[in-house]
Amino acid sequence: MTRIVRRGPAPSEARLAAILVHGRGASADDILPIAEETGLDDVAFLAPDAPGRTWYPNSFLSPLQENEPSLSAALQLIGSIVAELERDGVSHERIAFLGFSQGACLSLEFVARHARRYAAVVGLSGGLIGPPGTPRDYAGFLDRTPVFLGCSDVDPHIPLERVHETADVFRELRANVDARIYPGMGHMVNRDEVKAVRLLLGA
Repeated sequence: MTRIVRRGPAPSEARLAAILVHGRGASADDILPIAEETGLDDVAFLAPDAPGRTWYPNSFLSPLQENEPSLSAALQLIGSIVAELERDGVSHERIAFLGFSQGACLSLEFVARHARRYAAVVGLSGGLIGPPGTPRDYAGFLDRTPVFLGCSDVDPHIPLERVHETADVFRELRANVDARIYPGMGHMVNRDEVKAVRLLLGA
């Protein structure tokens, strides 16, 4: 049974619901401070725990089959949280996604595979999953969903080319993309990104 840590009001009573997806080696408790830093008390935050503290075993740049069945299970978990929110009366236009590192990769891949209008999508130090040359023939459109991508130009885990590719794919899916590259930052979240999250979720 997956633990889902919750903050804020009940989703049915919230202005919107945000699914927070943590990185490799972390837990739901590690990503919740971002929720607290937004200062938004009308947003329901839901943060699931990855089994064994990782969503899939290998690099997000590995051949897709090398991360199975964990990758499919993780995507299904995100889908089940979305379905639960919709049963609670939260339409997809009121659902936001925020992930860091491995969690950003998972969130971005889920949204691309289930493209429709969402409240917001935030990928911090992440990109779409798969080796170079992976087909990006996703169905559907994001209908101007605001998408924020933030990453360092020297991130040891996320190649800059993959961030640019991800931004291009989301633009093709008709999202409004704000991609910010931070020189020399490393693998972390900075104050500008937190401010961007606050503005996106508070809009």
